[in-house]
Amino acid sequence: MAYSMTGFGRSEKLFDTRTYTVEIKSVNSRFCDINIRMPRLFNFADAVIRKMITDRLVRGKVDIYISFDDSEGASTEVVINEGLAKEYSSSVTRLAELTGRADDLTASRLSLYSDILSIKQKTLDEEVIAEELYSAVNGAIDEMLSMRLVEGNNLAKDMLTKIDTLASLRDEIATRAPGVVEDYRNRLKARLDEILTGDMRAFYDDARLTTEVTVFADKCAIDEELSRLISHFSQAREILTGNGPVGKRMDFLVQEINREVNTIGSKANDIEITNRVMLMKNEVEKVREQIQNLV
Repeated sequence: MAYSMTGFGRSEKLFDTRTYTVEIKSVNSRFCDINIRMPRLFNFADAVIRKMITDRLVRGKVDIYISFDDSEGASTEVVINEGLAKEYSSSVTRLAELTGRADDLTASRLSLYSDILSIKQKTLDEEVIAEELYSAVNGAIDEMLSMRLVEGNNLAKDMLTKIDTLASLRDEIATRAPGVVEDYRNRLKARLDEILTGDMRAFYDDARLTTEVTVFADKCAIDEELSRLISHFSQAREILTGNGPVGKRMDFLVQEINREVNTIGSKANDIEITNRVMLMKNEVEKVREQIQNLV
């Protein structure tokens, strides 16, 4: 199974009067880069949430948004600043006495004075809150992983098709390779026959032709590279159809495939092989681009 690094997940969990809403989105990144936005109430859970994301999503630039609502206000309370309220009240009474005006300060009007009433977060059971919160976070991660899996498998199928194309081109090169040396022998022999005429032919040793062809054959030998490509393609298929992270392993493997293809291109000395090498390099580059989207 292959997972893409891009995705979105959302989870909403209701526990009694408490509602947790978690949204996660991710895009490509070489590492696991996490940005969390949540109420200060949940600051105690920051490290745990980061570990959950790292363990399950592995790679990607991840943004997570957490909101919390308590429909009955059980998580908050209104606090009266009693000392300040008494000071305000006594001050108004003295002011009324000094000015001869009526003291008509009501509790409702007093509550409007600055800092008399304030909203405070109640102390909640941290273990209960943590369990509920982690459940919501895992729900969002589950949904994101489902989306990542669908996109990742589509990418993997496309890359497997490209690996098959590379294997087909490799087989064409392997079929062509033996003829390269024979073509060189024929061209060299024809050139010698053209140059060496009459008495000159008697002074030429045919063993030199054999030696020249042997040296050429050694320089353009690509058997090892072709064999390694078979192994690399097999490993690529195993990685793309197996379990676990795919991106980094495939990235390394594609570098090896590209190295073998480049070596074949530099040693081939044949236009037909060179043309196929160019096609292979194009397919390798396509695979390399797609790998950047995989975990």
